[in-house]
Amino acid sequence: MNNFNKAFKITIEHEGGYANDKIDRGGETRYGISKKSYPHIDIKNLSLEKARNIYYKNYWNTKRANLELLPELIAIEVFDTAVNMGSTRAYRMLQKALNLLNREETHFDDLVVDGFIGKLTIRAIDKVSGGELLKVLNGLQFSRYLKIVKNNPSQKKFFAGWIKRT
Repeated sequence: MNNFNKAFKITIEHEGGYANDKIDRGGETRYGISKKSYPHIDIKNLSLEKARNIYYKNYWNTKRANLELLPELIAIEVFDTAVNMGSTRAYRMLQKALNLLNREETHFDDLVVDGFIGKLTIRAIDKVSGGELLKVLNGLQFSRYLKIVKNNPSQKKFFAGWIKRT
């Protein structure tokens, strides 16, 4: 849970408080929790503790990705990306990054990019440089943000904020 607390603190600094920007594709949000993803929640009155619980249950400690098993910096990066881009996309991004770093000296079979961080993904993480992995993850994030802006120029107003978290 210790790594989760660190990850949560970093992510909340990026996400901030309440917002209801009509251009934001997430719609009404508080602490990064969107009405679009959680229509049953009163977003305007969402407490920080309730947001923490949502993040822990739905982004950190899931059957698809128990991030506590990952090295701290990788877990924090994947968590923040999951909050910003969706968990499946973030977990697939991790697997794509690992496949890109796979070379003769790492000796692992390319991963199936399925969005499930299991034993094979964790073993692959242990075989690559954490610094290189972070750089590739950031590069994939940047590419995604750039694609969003190219496909929908109205999203450009969010680009600088997205880059701060990359």
